Amino acid sequence: MKVAVAGCCHGALDKMYYSGEKKAPVLTVFIGGNHEASNHLQELPYGGWVAPNIYYLGYAGVVRFRGVRIGGISGIFKSHDYRKGHFECPPYNQQTIRSAYHVRSIEVFKLKQLKRPIDIFMSHDWPRSIYHYGNKKQLLKMKSFFRQEVESNTLGSPAASELLQHLKPTYWFSAHLHVKFAAFMQHQTNSKEELPKATKFLALDKCLPHRDFLQIIDIEHDPSAGDSLEYDAEWIAVLKATNSLINVTQSSWNMPEKNGLHAKWDYSVTEEAIKEVLEELNHNLKIPCNFTLTAACYDPSKPQKHVEPVHSINPQTTEFCAQFGLTDINDRIQQAKEEGSVRGEYEEEEEEEEMDSTGSAEEPSEYNTDNSGLSSINPDEIMLDEEGGDEDLSTCSVDPSPDHPPDFSASFSDIRIMPDSMAVSSDDAMDSTNEELEKSGVSKQVEEKSLSERPLKRIGGNENGNSGIKKIKRRNQAIYAAEDEDKTE
Repeated sequence: MKVAVAGCCHGALDKMYYSGEKKAPVLTVFIGGNHEASNHLQELPYGGWVAPNIYYLGYAGVVRFRGVRIGGISGIFKSHDYRKGHFECPPYNQQTIRSAYHVRSIEVFKLKQLKRPIDIFMSHDWPRSIYHYGNKKQLLKMKSFFRQEVESNTLGSPAASELLQHLKPTYWFSAHLHVKFAAFMQHQTNSKEELPKATKFLALDKCLPHRDFLQIIDIEHDPSAGDSLEYDAEWIAVLKATNSLINVTQSSWNMPEKNGLHAKWDYSVTEEAIKEVLEELNHNLKIPCNFTLTAACYDPSKPQKHVEPVHSINPQTTEFCAQFGLTDINDRIQQAKEEGSVRGEYEEEEEEEEMDSTGSAEEPSEYNTDNSGLSSINPDEIMLDEEGGDEDLSTCSVDPSPDHPPDFSASFSDIRIMPDSMAVSSDDAMDSTNEELEKSGVSKQVEEKSLSERPLKRIGGNENGNSGIKKIKRRNQAIYAAEDEDKTE
């Protein structure tokens, strides 16, 4: 089965898909990143159709297609929000419009309960340390301002790294850093009886002309399986088992673990629990094609005034939760709002809390650093009126030319096993190649869609009347300083 993997779309999917004027020609399964319509995706915390033939995996999710097991986790890692619940809801404020797409520990916890093999897994930001398993020298040549984070082993998501080590999927696809990069990771075995596993990692560029944003790969599948997207029975059983852990407050809290503080810490499911799910569905795992419009379709002939988004309950989520006895997160948030325990509490803390990557105003996160995506330019980090995104500052692929012919060969390091405590030196970059993953690399051009005319900005430092001063966080100065270098290389 041929699978097309695409990089960052930045919310630029054709608007006509939603209205029904056009239908995606092939089944599309995706995760969210940090450039999405958060209010729309939030309606589908457990996943669902955002348009006919386009399926969102939710905050985290696992589905099956033709026998291929596909999992993913949406958002990007930020330590100061990692241990909070999903408390955000429209209308968003300057903080929640960003925190709405930050990964939460409960989703990682759910995914870590899985025992059955995963074929494909997707995350937006890279698993931390994955760059040590590919052509690091070439990566740093294209993205020289990654060097400090690569050498200190702080680039990427520690949560995604944790999942990579636990799930050991056959393929792992990411985006976010706007550069094509391949790696091959050989996992450690826990016992002599366990068969060795390896993960082929591929990150792709942003969907723009002359960029490496598309890859076609061949995936083994079950030829006898139907051509419908299906629920994953084990994942449904895990959702049922962890339903009591749902939290919609912004208070930091820890997932159950074996530390003497929790009566139960293992929420993995038994074969009997999986069998019960199959019996509930009469062994029919087909996901219903129940896409429903929940917002007015865009009509260029009828200009509309700006309308503040409202918190909506999606019928797909209502149906899903009723079928499997799960908590509708959005319904719970609305209940909490009515009780005055969500937004009011958050707004009182806005001016006091310094929302930076250290999480200094929070309890210490179980991850004590947060450098995920610091070298990727995005509205979560850049606060300039002129910036509508990260178009040119993050150029990562050389346009095809006689001097720079397109090269789709994969770049892997030798198979290596590295402990978590590995020390990384500045000269550890390696040159090696392996064409196993990208033999049939395909790239095509697409027209760049216009981005929002009103870029989101983080507002800060205005208490003394300095609202007219544009500030760049110290950790981003290297990005701007490296702009010319990045382009010339």
